[in-house]
Amino acid sequence: MNVFKDIQSVRDQVASWKQAGLSIAFVPTMGNLHAGHLQLVAQAKQKADRVVVSIFVNPMQFNEVDDFSAYPRTFEGDVELLKEVSADALFAPSNDELYPTEQDLTTKVIVPGLSDVLEGEYRPGHFTGVATVVCKLFNIVQPDISCFGEKDFQQLMLIRRMVAELNSPVQIEAIATQREIDGLAMSSRNNRLDNQQREKAPQVFQVLTEIADLLKTGNKDYLALEQNATATLDSRGFKAEYVAIRRSSDLAMPSIEDRHLVVLVAARLGDIRLIDNISLSLNSD
Repeated sequence: MNVFKDIQSVRDQVASWKQAGLSIAFVPTMGNLHAGHLQLVAQAKQKADRVVVSIFVNPMQFNEVDDFSAYPRTFEGDVELLKEVSADALFAPSNDELYPTEQDLTTKVIVPGLSDVLEGEYRPGHFTGVATVVCKLFNIVQPDISCFGEKDFQQLMLIRRMVAELNSPVQIEAIATQREIDGLAMSSRNNRLDNQQREKAPQVFQVLTEIADLLKTGNKDYLALEQNATATLDSRGFKAEYVAIRRSSDLAMPSIEDRHLVVLVAARLGDIRLIDNISLSLNSD
């Protein structure tokens, strides 16, 4: 696996592959890789001839300085994991390589609407950082396909809309959330959970599952379901930021006629923020 630190080198490698008629898949990450990331790479390998992975802890998407500082950097271990799953190239730029001008003066990509609700409400500026860095990475790597996990459902929707509206020739592939045996969605943040928190964390998924089951039985009192789930999480030691039942196509508030829904949750356990979601399709009456 080749490791590239500068833009021109990775562009030259991708250009060489494309000249040979090979297709390119891309998996952007912030490192501290876990099995969920590796599944993205495995799926990418099935969809294209060559796979490029990026590792870059993007300062623009962190609205809390402490969160950015605390994000685990495990570069050497990440490289070994990527070699084990036969990634073809790693792009690991420095901050100066991706952001040659000060962040305040950097051109930014804003996706209106989706950037301001749910995650956007609690993490102002986060999705501008995500859209900007992903757009830059797409312009650098110029992949045919890029793979994103469904755990970050709102992010996935945002990237799809950005690609569509900016006419980017990149096919976005959604990969199912990878979970631990007890249901906890895999996340780099899980490494920061202490033993007691780790034991409690799967209750987020349990609450999501309970809401989904109630929706499938015909319960359409969305507000009550959200409020009850929030109260349940808070009573169990979490601090719920939101529990939201939304239309899966655009994250709008659903009507009782809507059949394709997603239930999303963000909750803090101590100083660690957990997010998760479940998508479901209801049967027609």
